[in-house]
Amino acid sequence: MIGILYLVLLGLIALNVPDSLLDSFKNIKNSLDTSTGNVNKGINDTYSTFEATKLKDQHDRAQPIYDRAKKATAVAKALNDYVQALRDQLVAEGGGINPNINDVGARDNLDISPHIMITNKKGEQLHDKINETRTKLLALLNPKERAGVNFSLNADAPKQSGGVSKTWEEAYFGDGIPLGATLTTLAKIQADTKNAENEVVKKILGEAEQAQVNLDKFNAVAVAPTSYVLVGQPYTAEVFLTAYDSHLSPTITVGGSRIPVSEGKGKYSGSTSSEGLHTWTGEIIFKDNDGKIQHFTTPAQTYMVARPSAVVSPDKMNVLYIGVPNPLSVSAPGIAKEKLHVSISSGSLSGSAGHYTAEVNSMGTATVTVSGEIAPGKTATLGSTLFRVKRIPDPKAMFAGKSGGTTGAANIRAQDRIFAKLEGFDFDAKFNVTRFTMLIIKPRQDAITYSANGNELSGAMRTAINSVTPGTTVVFRDIIAVGPDHTQRGLDGIVISAN
Repeated sequence: MIGILYLVLLGLIALNVPDSLLDSFKNIKNSLDTSTGNVNKGINDTYSTFEATKLKDQHDRAQPIYDRAKKATAVAKALNDYVQALRDQLVAEGGGINPNINDVGARDNLDISPHIMITNKKGEQLHDKINETRTKLLALLNPKERAGVNFSLNADAPKQSGGVSKTWEEAYFGDGIPLGATLTTLAKIQADTKNAENEVVKKILGEAEQAQVNLDKFNAVAVAPTSYVLVGQPYTAEVFLTAYDSHLSPTITVGGSRIPVSEGKGKYSGSTSSEGLHTWTGEIIFKDNDGKIQHFTTPAQTYMVARPSAVVSPDKMNVLYIGVPNPLSVSAPGIAKEKLHVSISSGSLSGSAGHYTAEVNSMGTATVTVSGEIAPGKTATLGSTLFRVKRIPDPKAMFAGKSGGTTGAANIRAQDRIFAKLEGFDFDAKFNVTRFTMLIIKPRQDAITYSANGNELSGAMRTAINSVTPGTTVVFRDIIAVGPDHTQRGLDGIVISAN
């Protein structure tokens, strides 16, 4: 709107140059200078935002774009500085700024502008610099951006009027043009220059938002579902060529958490704090060439975490005992414990996830067989182990804490039962004495025999025990005990001498 008003006023110059008309030129000039300042602030804000975001986050990609935008600013500045030098020269020739009118003192002078701009050919130089600046600014844009540009910055000659043709310099700075109008024209050129700079800078910096993907790196990739394969398990892999943008900084997340990205590639470090099969997927987010947000999700990836271990299976040591729970630990490297199937040929097996309990009931052998899922829908036998099945060793009969030998008469008199104990056996197996015979042999007397059921001394036995004195021998024989396998065991006798 200011430019249109300026052209109307310029057309009225041929009629007269009253103060009101010159005031209008001054007001337009001031408005143009204010507009130029506002546009310049907007350009600086655009640079600041770009520096704080794209130039910081995507430095390698953004730096060339930023440098090209700065070239546009430098080109525009060269023209703006040249125009400002002309303005300063014209103001000086016009006697400087008159504070009473807040304008150049000789603003109505009709000779200063033609002398400097036409006679001294400053107008021709300005004409050439405008065209040169316009060409340089357009050259900084790509063809697609350039096609949509319509700069007001130009030095086109006005259309022929009344059969008279004038050059651009003559039309705006020649005869009949007062100094005030010339200064307004120069202010308009500066405003047009700043607007052109603003348009070019924004288009260039906008490329950082649009041209996000530039595939400049290639790799040959082989991806296998697993790197751990058992005998008979098929090994497959996909082999292909992949391309990526080494300057792109996409957002890559795993499980909702961002992972570090370098040269367009993310690096994921999976947790290995717990055993078992771990599964993860990655999500990649970036802007495509059209500025649209794109989301890509990787296929599910798996890895197995296992503790360092060694399995030692010495011959003649694989034994299962009848009547007690026999704990077994089962694992197969490369296969999750949850996908193992364990069975036993004789007896029963319970448990899961690598921890099982075997119970057997007949002597001989038993085979534990392990199978597992080696591929979706495919199960194979992984191995088997032969165990010998034995009954629990016989316990040792004990009375007064001893299985024979000597002890104090008072210790013997304090006891009320006989025990059957397993020594050096790892399982928690208990035996109960079901019957026994006791003999009391005193010096120079006949032996007296007593019998009892269970493991407690009968009343007669207690009476006899209470009469034990030093030199007495107590004998336990015909001792029968029953353990977890429910079989009767005849135990060795006990001979204890009282002292």
